Amino acid sequence: MIFNHHISSFAKFAAFVCAGVSLCVSLNQASALDSLKVTVNAVTPQGIGASIGTITFSDSEKGLKIAPNLTGLSAGDHGFHIHENPDCGPKEKDGVMVAAQAAGPHYDPSHSGKHAGPHGGGHMGDLPKLEVAADGSATKEAVLHGVKLSDILNRSVMIHAGGDNYSDAPAPLGGGGARIACGVIR
Repeated sequence: MIFNHHISSFAKFAAFVCAGVSLCVSLNQASALDSLKVTVNAVTPQGIGASIGTITFSDSEKGLKIAPNLTGLSAGDHGFHIHENPDCGPKEKDGVMVAAQAAGPHYDPSHSGKHAGPHGGGHMGDLPKLEVAADGSATKEAVLHGVKLSDILNRSVMIHAGGDNYSDAPAPLGGGGARIACGVIR
């Protein structure tokens, strides 16, 4: 019995140490991460569709560098945001399935409650507009000042159908409208 007790105690201790080591390794990997490529997929109320490309997020001296390499979008400006949850699936809202609704609202850790654009002191998730060329590609890089890659890990990146006026008026959240593409930041 004493022998079994020692083995049981040792097993518990070993499991605890291993869990701690795994956690330490995960934390060290996250803190060492300075660049991450995220696959972005088209989204509809029916679910997640085909890939439309990638966005690479990386830390720079000026802030979070955002480098899209996307195709298949409509030309013009699109609302572009970090959303709260790492999930691009559809979800019901007011009795209707909504594309990428599982991503939740704009990422707003300071609880500002306002959409003011990337330099306006609102949601941390307010990114510079995504500029899409006439051929449907988006490759123009942008920098989000004061934000690091570690700030947006385990969130989602969202592209909206319309542009973004960086205001909550006349339409809430910049007026970008429907969610058309999404990627999970992991």
